[in-house]
Amino acid sequence: MIISRTPHRISFFGGGTDYPDYYLKHGGKVLGTAIDKYCYLSVRKLPPYFNHRHRIVYSKMENVNTIDEIVHPAVRETLKYLNVNYGVSVHHDGDIPARSGMGSSSSFTVGLLNTMYALEGKRVSKEELTKEAICVEQELIKENVGSQDQTFAAHGGFNLIEFSVSGEISVIPVIVKPERLKDMEKCLILVFTGLSRVASVIAGDKIKNIPNNTDYLSQMKNLVDDAYKVITSPNKNLCEFGELLNETWRLKQELSNEVSNSQIEELYDIVLKSGGVGGKLCGAGGGGFMLFFVEPENKAKVIKALKNYLLVPFNFDFVGSKIIVYNNPN
Repeated sequence: MIISRTPHRISFFGGGTDYPDYYLKHGGKVLGTAIDKYCYLSVRKLPPYFNHRHRIVYSKMENVNTIDEIVHPAVRETLKYLNVNYGVSVHHDGDIPARSGMGSSSSFTVGLLNTMYALEGKRVSKEELTKEAICVEQELIKENVGSQDQTFAAHGGFNLIEFSVSGEISVIPVIVKPERLKDMEKCLILVFTGLSRVASVIAGDKIKNIPNNTDYLSQMKNLVDDAYKVITSPNKNLCEFGELLNETWRLKQELSNEVSNSQIEELYDIVLKSGGVGGKLCGAGGGGFMLFFVEPENKAKVIKALKNYLLVPFNFDFVGSKIIVYNNPN
């Protein structure tokens, strides 16, 4: 049995510029981090004496005899992509629910690729995991997804990621002193809205509107550099980072009418009126998690105001997708 652990991510700035429809024409850039909330996948070769050839366990359980019968799109297309010719059992456990804006689908795909390669006794690079997960999601499943989620899942870390018009992806770690990184973590609050949504639908609306939104996306891309300077300049007040989150949230809402709603706006107002500096919705929009920047001296007041919401503590992850159990008698 092989077990992989793959992180989810928080995208701070530049989301939307990582869609190929945008960056292959204009170039894209994002700033974000992987976090210590994980997708766990256990995989083993399934012995031939069951009544089924493949077993897939997630929020549902599938017992099927052919790969084409598998309903879960990432499992089906990954097994086809890798030309798997034996029975497998795939079992998923996750720290974060699906459809919550934390890159869960890409964490699953990256983790499954990593685990299946390990099952074959192969080790692949983070770059290859990124490239192949993007291929599976964008070309085979044909999901409306960008390219940052797979990159953060494979690499881990607090990174600036650049997407060139040639399709090349460059991962640039944010180099800062550990104390400043800890100060940054202390200022962030992750709140679950309780709302789930199908990200691909909202993303599809954004992609369709890209030709009309190039100015907004360009502004969002520029904020990546502004935020990077705040983080890496020790004399700059981190509150500027929170203020920039406000700006990118305003721009993000211009990309699609589906990004926000009255419940999300109510939550946003609660936090800012209680002392928060800024924030944004994670992922495509419409629900899931919201991230807020709150100075440590105001956190108690904000947390009290959010008593009816689920707050999720987290730290940054710097490892990326990792094989944590390797017991492969084959």
